[in-house]
Amino acid sequence: MSIAASIHENSTIQSILRGLLAYGSAELLNRFVRLLVVIIIARQLVPELVGVAALTLSLFELIRVLANIGVGQKIIATDSQYLDQVCNSAYRVFWVWCAIVAGIQLFAAALLYGFFDNLVAAQMLAALSGVYLFMPGGLVQCFRLMRAKKLPTVAAIGATQTIVDHLITCVLILAWANPWAIVLPKLLTAPLWLIMMRRANAWKYNPAKGYAPLSSMLQFGSAILIADIWLALRNNLDKLIISALLGVSALGSYYFAFNAGIGIVGALAAAFGTVLYPHLCEAKSDGRQRATLGLAVILGFGIFGSLTLVQLLFAPIYVPIIFGAHWTHAIPLIQVLSTAAIPMMLGALLSAYLRASQRTSLDAWVGSAICLSALGMMLVGAHSNLFLAAIGWVVGTATVITAYLTISAIQYFTKREFYHE
Repeated sequence: MSIAASIHENSTIQSILRGLLAYGSAELLNRFVRLLVVIIIARQLVPELVGVAALTLSLFELIRVLANIGVGQKIIATDSQYLDQVCNSAYRVFWVWCAIVAGIQLFAAALLYGFFDNLVAAQMLAALSGVYLFMPGGLVQCFRLMRAKKLPTVAAIGATQTIVDHLITCVLILAWANPWAIVLPKLLTAPLWLIMMRRANAWKYNPAKGYAPLSSMLQFGSAILIADIWLALRNNLDKLIISALLGVSALGSYYFAFNAGIGIVGALAAAFGTVLYPHLCEAKSDGRQRATLGLAVILGFGIFGSLTLVQLLFAPIYVPIIFGAHWTHAIPLIQVLSTAAIPMMLGALLSAYLRASQRTSLDAWVGSAICLSALGMMLVGAHSNLFLAAIGWVVGTATVITAYLTISAIQYFTKREFYHE
């Protein structure tokens, strides 16, 4: 290995680890503050009011997935000579698309009132559509920061917004025991996010520099949007399956085990893909994508393999100490779900690679297969018991990812088609 290659490899490792550490620290801090907020909410609001807020926020989170049209990833992947044009086009797309998503959310609010007669939830969902007025002004800056591999800055901005959101919630809930106290901070902190993003990156819309063709950008972005929708379905419909087939009590055990076993690790896996994506985009232009991908696989197995081993060995110890003896029945579930860490990491890595290689349509197809496989096998297992349902979700997730990587490896060693280098 040459000295230059060794220096580049060390720099890549350090950059990936810094980004992953930033996202991981932000996630841990966010979960700690969220726990304090949950305690305060539980003491101040009755379950019915909490339920109204939870319904509103759940619908908001599902609709907000649509806002990620994927055009921002094009900013990260584009060649430097076309960056200004791509940013200008992306800026216009963001404004139009966020307005459409806001309209969809207002329509959902109208349905919530008209068909379910839930005026308060409908009003709160309509109010939260105001978030989309602030997003377009900072999205280009956000993706330019990611392109420059300033992932710690992006993570810090996100963490700051979330923590301020939680703190405002605490203050409002203590002064005003109302579900609006949980929902309003989402809207109130949107301008804070916008200000921080614009200060972190000084880009400004400049029509004089021209525009990139919209057709290629929308084709690239729509495939990413579809892939993200499949991911959102995989991460949310599993709870509905458990609730429908096994009941609310089983759902409570599964929800606890999922968050304790794979919640933080799953967030880290998603962050791993986010951190890796700009590195793969840069590596493609200078012929180092294969080396970067191999380095990421080694790092991923080292980090997520260790986390899985820790969960498997120490769950019987830390669960009764931290969460109480009444949760010991969930330890086998936690151990089973923790084994999904490596497949989730590989899935995030695979998605980042396909997007960096401009193969977003394939990313959407793979995402759909993973979702259908995971939920389908969970559905089969849920007809027996909760433990088999959890196994089904893990096996379904791992099966498609393993199959695709195996086929790709065979292609690489026989025809050398996988890396396109």
